[in-house]
Amino acid sequence: MSVAAAIKGRDAVFELGHLPLSCGKELANARLAYRVFGELNAERSNLVLYPSSYGAWPEDIDWVVGPILDPLRWCVLLVSQFGNGRSSSPSNAAMGLAEQGWVIHHADNVAAQKRLIQEVFGVERLALIYGWSMGAQQAYHWAALEPQAVERICCLCGTARTTPHNRLFLLSLRQALTSDPAWDGERFRATPAQGLRGFALIYASWAASQAFYRQGLHEALGYTSVDDYVERSWLPAYRRHDPRDLLAMLDTWLANDLGAAALGRITARTTVIAGSHDLYFPPDDCAAEAACIPGARFERLESVLGHRAGNPRDAPSEQAMIRASLERLLSP
Repeated sequence: MSVAAAIKGRDAVFELGHLPLSCGKELANARLAYRVFGELNAERSNLVLYPSSYGAWPEDIDWVVGPILDPLRWCVLLVSQFGNGRSSSPSNAAMGLAEQGWVIHHADNVAAQKRLIQEVFGVERLALIYGWSMGAQQAYHWAALEPQAVERICCLCGTARTTPHNRLFLLSLRQALTSDPAWDGERFRATPAQGLRGFALIYASWAASQAFYRQGLHEALGYTSVDDYVERSWLPAYRRHDPRDLLAMLDTWLANDLGAAALGRITARTTVIAGSHDLYFPPDDCAAEAACIPGARFERLESVLGHRAGNPRDAPSEQAMIRASLERLLSP
């Protein structure tokens, strides 16, 4: 297979049928949307799982295939988590919100993804799980809940447990959306225009670091001011989503809770990479969790990009650092 062919992803949907959830609800006609790059080898030993991050669709994060994950070496499986609008979500399925008792847990994502890799790909053990942000949360859960099924995990800019400070960030986002007049306490009666604007403002202030703005890196991207940056970059990124899906993914993130004991059961070779200026998942939090995982390697990614250092689409130096870390993890 040529490099060009390998980098061209193939989209598909896995029909799960009725899926019982950790919250006690049952998801009817559950579906997982996924994108595949490269091919499985004869031994079925080169499958890499790449779970999606918050609000990310495949076209937002699949740039990693090539610069970071070689599709001639690996078969890369990018799976959309529940709630992101591609897999089963409030916008496309009979799924409610936390107000109706519906909360997707990462254990639910893991259970569905496990069926996908077994029933569609015939794979019992993943070579690697590569995850950024909420994708890292899923990688930790995979390794803790299904240790025999994971050989390695690479967790970038994410934690296995949502910290109190990170919880405040998430609650502020949820408050921004549900304070909009379109929200009636249980559902949105219209598009929450002001709520989405507040949501984008909060995200822009957290995702990039103080140093990012101090150095004018938003202007280097072609924006005239921080207001212009929010208006033309951040706001469209969230307006494209159904607000119910944004809430559902927030609630999954809020429910993210693997303790030290669970981390201690991880047997996969583990690399934890923390962004030096990440406001969501600062290095101290990531390092403390890495210390709970037997043999885990902790690395600090020096970058003023903040949380986005773990998804450096247009940042070659950060890409090189991540690539080097990953090669250390993949070496015999």
